[in-house]
Amino acid sequence: MNCPLCTTADAPLIETPVPGGPSDAAVFICAACADPQTVPDHFRALASTMWSDDPAVQVFAARTLKRLDTDWARDLSDQLYLEEETQIWADNAPMETAHKDSNGVALASGDTVVLIKDLNVKGAGFTAKRGTAVHRISLVADNSAHIEGRVEGQRIVILTEFVKKRG
Repeated sequence: MNCPLCTTADAPLIETPVPGGPSDAAVFICAACADPQTVPDHFRALASTMWSDDPAVQVFAARTLKRLDTDWARDLSDQLYLEEETQIWADNAPMETAHKDSNGVALASGDTVVLIKDLNVKGAGFTAKRGTAVHRISLVADNSAHIEGRVEGQRIVILTEFVKKRG
């Protein structure tokens, strides 16, 4: 059987869940397609396979094209048409983030974190105390080691190594 994304023939296929849609939604894809580190050119076959009749394959293809940072992937993504329900599913992808707290737990915009040590806030003249909760954080897009939040009414940048997610 061929991989429904890259059309590789006779490769062992791995059942891969497609979150955000039906609870049992999954696609059977090759190991290369399942690995986020695979080189973008591996996915050139998406030009034809993104038109699959299987909505789970369509969603997986749309998400793959969105994460690839190449001109051809952006062009294909612009061409891809999905039914409204399938588009909502594709857009409902859990955000992958490189922002992690001191315990390695993924952080997302809007989370609440707690400071794990006293931090001197440069330029503001105060110390943010250990145990302080910082609500509705923002992720700094170009630096996964930084988040932003309000402490004592001041918007500050905080290193992720000094926080833990409050769950």
